[in-house]
Amino acid sequence: MTSLDAVLAQADANLDASLERLFELIRIPSVSTEPAYAADCRRAAEWLKDQLAALDFDATVRDTAGHPMVVGHGPKVAGPHVLFYGHYDVQPVDPLHLWNTQPFEPSLAPQPDGETYILGRGASDDKGQLLIFVEACRAWKAVTGTLPIQVSMLFEGEEEAGSPSLGPFLEQHGDDLRADIMLVCDTDMWDRETPAITTMWRGFVSEEFEVTTADRDLHSGMFGSAARNAVQLIGTIIGKLRAEDGSVAIPGFYDGVSELAEANRQEWQRLPFDAEKFLGDVGLSIPAGEAGRSVLEQVWARPTAEVHGVWGGYAGEGFKTVIPANAGAKISFRLVAGQDPARIRQLFRDFVTALIPADCAVSFKSYASATAQSMPLDGELLTKARHALTAEWQRETALAGTGGSIPILGEFKDRLGMESLLIGFARFDNRIHSPNEKYDLSSFHKGIRSWVRILAAFSETEK
Repeated sequence: MTSLDAVLAQADANLDASLERLFELIRIPSVSTEPAYAADCRRAAEWLKDQLAALDFDATVRDTAGHPMVVGHGPKVAGPHVLFYGHYDVQPVDPLHLWNTQPFEPSLAPQPDGETYILGRGASDDKGQLLIFVEACRAWKAVTGTLPIQVSMLFEGEEEAGSPSLGPFLEQHGDDLRADIMLVCDTDMWDRETPAITTMWRGFVSEEFEVTTADRDLHSGMFGSAARNAVQLIGTIIGKLRAEDGSVAIPGFYDGVSELAEANRQEWQRLPFDAEKFLGDVGLSIPAGEAGRSVLEQVWARPTAEVHGVWGGYAGEGFKTVIPANAGAKISFRLVAGQDPARIRQLFRDFVTALIPADCAVSFKSYASATAQSMPLDGELLTKARHALTAEWQRETALAGTGGSIPILGEFKDRLGMESLLIGFARFDNRIHSPNEKYDLSSFHKGIRSWVRILAAFSETEK
């Protein structure tokens, strides 16, 4: 029996103990967005620190302006040095009455298809995903007395609150956290049986703007047609954001945007993706993005503009015949490589300002932004991780993109120069952020085994 076989057997034999540790962590209601749970967030951080210390990590709980970070460094070992990132905070549980079980009393729920669900807030996002890596390290330590490569870990307590303390923390402790690559587990599998590595994710810019026309709402009979209507002005601006072919019509918006690399195109064509079902599952049938682009390309590799909310005028019961003097909207842009968030924000503001009549005014409010990132598909560590996952799941690992944005990865890239490998074992039906969150027991079990294999594969890499 090889060392890898022995460690995999150890992970199997200790699954029940690993599961009990997950239950212990889920029972700590570490809700980061509600001040009443601040002590519980610290308790979760201390619990994780103790788990790492038991594995001979140099582990500490480090204070921030918000909830604490947990930093752990394993023994120095030859080969690559990885930093594993996860977050111990969870979303609020409201509305509580929609839960079928108590959210912080985890339980197992066998399913008719033979799967078993681990139920509880944080079971998937991100406590289950986080702990599988810790348990993989535990299995290696139990069998060999050490880890096959050098491992550091960073557990954050404010991811669900927008990570406000992460940037300052990296500024202060960056040298202590720098590694060859960061491993992130907060992602999904491709489907129920196919593992995935996310290699591309979009950036974003979010903006709010408000227009003002007259100095007050006006009677539509007395001023109709002569006076500018703020809601109509907002509608005109929003209507001009997109061209007829589905592209974004802001001048200069696509400057620096490249065509999809052929290697990515070939990988995506290989994926079992049904575009009709993707839209059909949400009651739609006609793609609305840029004409001539596949649905996967539209949602993974092309930038977009979306309207999230519009307000103005009277929307109550009955009718009020006024011409509104104020109206506003919230807009976001998903960005791809080659687009600078600050530049896109300014282009949008210039675009809107040019459409404002001389006797009207506009104001803007900035929200968060992040840069887009992608990983080269032929990277050595990515390739080794891909082969390790394929060996465990007996399915060719998908190299996928995501239309979402992951701001923390930009922080690590911009501040520490670190690339990230995104490998997670959640499934699309895990109901994260919703009542009745679950994590499949098979994801937990095979996730541990997958990380065991990945660590072994990385140990064969020359630094």
